[in-house]
Amino acid sequence: MDVDEVQLPKKRRTNSYGRHPQDSQKQPSYIRDHRKRLRERFLNGGATALPDYEMLELVLFRAIPRKDVKPLARLLLETFGDFNRVISAPRERLLPIRGVGEAVVCELKIVEAAAQRLARSKVMQKHVISGWDAIVDYCHTTMAHRETEQFRVLYLDRKNVLIADEEQARGTVDHVPVYPREVVKRALELNASALILVHNHPSGDPSPSQSDITVTAQINEAANTLGLTLHDHLIVGKSRELSFRAEGYL
Repeated sequence: MDVDEVQLPKKRRTNSYGRHPQDSQKQPSYIRDHRKRLRERFLNGGATALPDYEMLELVLFRAIPRKDVKPLARLLLETFGDFNRVISAPRERLLPIRGVGEAVVCELKIVEAAAQRLARSKVMQKHVISGWDAIVDYCHTTMAHRETEQFRVLYLDRKNVLIADEEQARGTVDHVPVYPREVVKRALELNASALILVHNHPSGDPSPSQSDITVTAQINEAANTLGLTLHDHLIVGKSRELSFRAEGYL
């Protein structure tokens, strides 16, 4: 037989882990059945029918399709505390955890973005004063579990309808730089008539610092000079929010 006629066996194509694609498609029946039952419980009973670790399992199913994800779900909860803190944890803190890769981070960030977008849709272009609870819920969803301070401004038109929600600055765990002139300048650019200041305290305690009180007074003075109204300054903590107006600071 000529050498050209020798038919060598074809090399089995493998993935980056050295496994054949067909091998990775074999899902143990106990994992398949568990996932099916969990999905059914969720569809029939909603989120309230599941504890945090099972909600996390549902999120992790897509990122890790062939393995038991319950140990990772529990590890994430042990590390960060609860479901909200897990999905809002920064990428740089998630990746060092054993079992977490880019796919897991992506799924968690999709859930976080969806929650924020849903909360935002309930307040944008809506009357703020009559929908105050929705505003507070939105601020809590967006900022309560951040590990560094963020300063946002909600801009309102003459009818107190929210026309813009903008991040003005990011800071450290206990400080964020705020420039009153930039806050009111942006209000004029947007043709806004009123504004609400919002920032978070990663420590969890929404009590205002002297710096918070001072910068609020400066912004209020600048706003009044230009005919703008500062409705409130909300400080978002882990489990509650503080209103400057309700507490007598405005």
